[in-house]
Amino acid sequence: MVKKLVVKIWPLFATIIMYGLSGCSSVQPWEKQNLAKPEMTFEGDRLDTGYTEHIYSSKEASSGGAGIGGGGCGCN
Repeated sequence: MVKKLVVKIWPLFATIIMYGLSGCSSVQPWEKQNLAKPEMTFEGDRLDTGYTEHIYSSKEASSGGAGIGGGGCGCN
């Protein structure tokens, strides 16, 4: 009974160990140029990011009411 259980679980256990050890690799210095590309950032498009931040600040300024100006319409 135990032997059958070990035979069934062993491939799953080996796969988990393999994926766990492969995640511990480090980036080589010559590979860092790929990580510095603008496409690799969370904010890839500066215009889109600026637009999103403007909308967010306009909406947040209208919900506070604690003396901070802003109507929430985006026409600051």
